[in-house]
Amino acid sequence: MGDTTDIKKGAIIRHNNDLYVVTFCQFVNPGKGSAFTKTKMKSISNGKGTENTYKSGESVDVVQVNYQNVQYLYNNGTFYSFMNKDTYETIDVNADTIGDDAKYLKEGLEVVLAMYEGNAVAMQLPIKIQYTVKEAPPAVRGDSSSGNVTKEIVLENDLRVAAPIFIKEGEEILVNTETGEYGGRVNDK
Repeated sequence: MGDTTDIKKGAIIRHNNDLYVVTFCQFVNPGKGSAFTKTKMKSISNGKGTENTYKSGESVDVVQVNYQNVQYLYNNGTFYSFMNKDTYETIDVNADTIGDDAKYLKEGLEVVLAMYEGNAVAMQLPIKIQYTVKEAPPAVRGDSSSGNVTKEIVLENDLRVAAPIFIKEGEEILVNTETGEYGGRVNDK
């Protein structure tokens, strides 16, 4: 048993006699009333999603899972394959388990898999991931005066991100996986 401070993205919670993976959580502290945590969860058994709100300090049945550092290898259409960095064992994870986070995967990326009873039930990405810009349209004179100071770029894994107009093809940039937004150049200090 835990409380609402133990709820985070990727945590496994027992709710209504079923296990759920937290796919989104947000702590809310309104001006009036008590604080609470809003969650979106996906059932491990049937894949159905649900939303739930927990009052601050409320007890939550957080299930203990085993975390493994793994490296992403490839996707065969149905499964995503990862390699355990300690044992070199290959772990195949269903596409439903990866969900929308699949768009951030690139070959060689290190992630953390949450394992429950020998099965991967959730994946945790690094907060920022480095990518190479594959396509970036040239900046057009006058863009900044019209208020259009970003452009859509395409990254090495075909992820599309809005980035500042000065970003060029071949540059290394960071993308925030929590927001999906441009996170800066790699060379910037």
